Amino acid sequence: MSTEQQRRGAGVRGWLFGLVRARTGLRPAWGWHGWTGVLCAGAAIVVFGGITVTVEAGRAAAASSAEEAVKSLSQVLPSDPLPQDTGKLGLEQMLRRLSTTERIMQTVAHPDDEDGGMLTLESRGEGASVLLMTMNRGEGGQNKIGSNLFDVLGVLRTLELLASDRYYGVEQRFSHVVDFGYSKSAEETFQKWGGHDIALGDMVRVIRTFRPDVLIARFSGTERDGHGNHQASSILTQEAFRAAGDPKRFPEQIKEGLLPWQPKKLYIGNVCGFMAMNCGDANYTVRLNTGVKDPLLGMAPIQFAMEGLRHQLSQGAGGWTVEPGDRFTYYKLMDSVLATGTGGHEKDFSAGLDTSLPGLASRLGEEEKKVPFLRPGLVKLQGDVQEAKQLADEDPAKAAKPLLTGLGGVQDLISETLRTKALSAEAQKELLVQLRTKESQFQQAVNLALGLSVTATADTAVAANPEDAFMAVPGQVFGVTARVRNGGKQAVAVKQLELEMPKDWRAAATAGSAQGALQPGQEMKMQFRVTVAENAEYSRPYWHRTDAEKDSVYTIDDPRYVTLPFPPPPLGARASYTVDGVDGAARTTVTVGFKDTEGRQQERALAVAPAFSVAVEPSSQVIPTQKDGADEIKVGVQSELAGAATGHAQLTAPHGWIVTPPQEKVDFGQRGERKDCTFQMTPAAGHEGRYEVKAAVDGQGKAYAEGFYIVTRDDLNTFYYYQPATQRVSVVEVKIPEGLKVGYVMGAGDTIPTVLQQIGMNVSLIPAEKLGTEDLGQYGTIVLGIRAYDTQKDLLANNQRLLDYVSGGGTLIVQYNTGTGTFNGGKVTPYPAELSHARVSVEEAPVEVLAPGERVFHYPNEITQHDFDGWVQERGLYFMSSWDSHFTPLLASHDPGESEQKGGLLMAKYGKGTYIYTGYAFFRQLPAGVPGAVRLYVNLLAAGH
Repeated sequence: MSTEQQRRGAGVRGWLFGLVRARTGLRPAWGWHGWTGVLCAGAAIVVFGGITVTVEAGRAAAASSAEEAVKSLSQVLPSDPLPQDTGKLGLEQMLRRLSTTERIMQTVAHPDDEDGGMLTLESRGEGASVLLMTMNRGEGGQNKIGSNLFDVLGVLRTLELLASDRYYGVEQRFSHVVDFGYSKSAEETFQKWGGHDIALGDMVRVIRTFRPDVLIARFSGTERDGHGNHQASSILTQEAFRAAGDPKRFPEQIKEGLLPWQPKKLYIGNVCGFMAMNCGDANYTVRLNTGVKDPLLGMAPIQFAMEGLRHQLSQGAGGWTVEPGDRFTYYKLMDSVLATGTGGHEKDFSAGLDTSLPGLASRLGEEEKKVPFLRPGLVKLQGDVQEAKQLADEDPAKAAKPLLTGLGGVQDLISETLRTKALSAEAQKELLVQLRTKESQFQQAVNLALGLSVTATADTAVAANPEDAFMAVPGQVFGVTARVRNGGKQAVAVKQLELEMPKDWRAAATAGSAQGALQPGQEMKMQFRVTVAENAEYSRPYWHRTDAEKDSVYTIDDPRYVTLPFPPPPLGARASYTVDGVDGAARTTVTVGFKDTEGRQQERALAVAPAFSVAVEPSSQVIPTQKDGADEIKVGVQSELAGAATGHAQLTAPHGWIVTPPQEKVDFGQRGERKDCTFQMTPAAGHEGRYEVKAAVDGQGKAYAEGFYIVTRDDLNTFYYYQPATQRVSVVEVKIPEGLKVGYVMGAGDTIPTVLQQIGMNVSLIPAEKLGTEDLGQYGTIVLGIRAYDTQKDLLANNQRLLDYVSGGGTLIVQYNTGTGTFNGGKVTPYPAELSHARVSVEEAPVEVLAPGERVFHYPNEITQHDFDGWVQERGLYFMSSWDSHFTPLLASHDPGESEQKGGLLMAKYGKGTYIYTGYAFFRQLPAGVPGAVRLYVNLLAAGH
């Protein structure tokens, strides 16, 4: 992976559903989503649940404008709080939260499915505690801004979704089922996910942990949802509503200490269809207007949510905006355990629920009598919040006193609840979840009113780029400086400033003092010498797949973190203090500094990395059986150790293969240095098949056999993707046409040219901006990469030149594009043809050769039915729906229960040359080394020659 790929990371999802399908997202995309739209006047008008979204022309999908989009999104750095969460605005937001006990959980299938306007309205507008559960991480989608796919795309989209969540104001959870690509039915989805129980168990776990009052499915669970993953997410939510409260369901969770939990109300969405501007009275229970301006946000919740959604760049959402005005979202009540308040239309989700602070006592029913201290204490807390609201209007600092009183009061209630033996376990658990939520909210509000903040940074130089930022290594020693600052108007008695760290880590104070009175405008600091445990865990995903092309459920490597986005950062700092006799605390994460692409200093959480990171380049290779001689393989090794270090790299190949040299010594002089070791590998006499070549480095008394990539972007936080130092080799029996020179114009990014070079073809990349001046006649065939018309503005401008090239005798292969409006409106084909959203999502779907006599099925490789075996993820996407008689359809395929699709591979003679359109997913098949796909693609390249 190149440095640029590491910097950009993986990707986002979004689908225009209906007239135009698209999806939304951001870093290292797939089928139906809840977006619909039409193209007009150079911009896309997208409708989402009645919300009209304007997509700037060329920005929704253009990779060339990704950097521009990132610049516009990173005005607030990811390491800094949003302005709405600081100062007076932040305090008033927190006071809204303190005024209610409502807890809401929404479930969706993929990143960008979420109803951001509703989430923002409920969380930031109403103050509810809100959690978003996303079933998968969007691993199987298309990447609108890069070539990274599969699990690294999942890491990227997780980061993008977390960036959106900052705006929504919600917690985030995931299941460990995978986005395996576009699915047209819930049945296929459940088959891929191993039935209902894997995903259902994760959802029940989250419900039992978060304990929401209201459970909301984004989708309806019907065919109206389009994507099978969408349908499945709603079906599971409707099952989980009752299953979470049944102790007989998933009893292993009960043994772990989780208690059953029965949400009070269940709603489903997409009840009117995503194109609906209005919804019939009988179709919905709750209608929420997310378009009303909120003074604390400075805009309407839907507009604020869109600011968050735009971070999902890999899904194409970077240029989306929402105009002012009413925006309605609709939900229907499907189940309830309430005796009242569930008939007809409701004002909001809390209808029939007492969400006031004193209402917590009422939830105990008859057991309230066992805790006579509770209701008076809750009434007092409610009074403290009201007093703080009144004082905050005048001066936020004055709100500190009642908030401190409330903090002390809720701490007392927690202590008394823990001491009492009268309550049942279920009642005590429910009460403690709510009280601890309020304690955290009071604490945050107090810190805002006091102007108290804590920072902690590793004592290392600010790196020149994200890749070189300091990472801790097991056994390593480094310094940390922690500071506590009083930005308020009254003195604070600091009791201690300490580091919070995992077991077996050590920290010793080396300088500074953090005890005593901290006056307004002053800060205290302490320096620590930190020793990382020898067995410290690396900062990595807690899940993995052995085969990303086939596995549809992750293996969980560390159950402690299951359903979390990522494992938490390893090192933090905590300042404890006393004000007016009440104890409080402020926390932060220890960070390291680096410069982003704009030269601005950013901070990211300290991470733990192995001493050596190992990667094989290329990570996959396709070798023809008739290949003579050796292949060059590079083993890249990077040291994270401070100072000099030495290791020995070696390559292990299948039996009978020859590798030289047997090993190579690598010496490093400083941390972050990278060395490449070059090996020559000669495969044994070729038989078609799949093999693995593995690399490892011995150093510091350990063996290292995996590498990590830094997944980040200027507008995102950072995480890390690990993969084994393994090269997957596909030996393929393929004949290559002699003397054919191929020119390849990249689109959104794919690795097809690399594979073609590996099998011995002469391929050159043609920059899109040079299409107007390049001597196209030197190429026998020109290929347009995936989504080239979507992403390369110079392509449309020079399309006639490409058609003239075909007319003069060249072969042009056009691969799939998602912007049907741009493609069809631009009339880019030599004869009329209509691009559609038709696809064949089942990779095993039968394929019929419609024109067996065509030379493309015989030269230079004989294509048989077996060449369609072993395809991965899907057959193809964005097939043509109609075409002029000059085109010859070459293949037909269809998903189960659907009509035949013949528009996936069309060929036409134009002048002296050949024009080919293909929607078949070669961009997935060739990197995966699918033999038949490689042979067919080579034949397409040779067409007309």
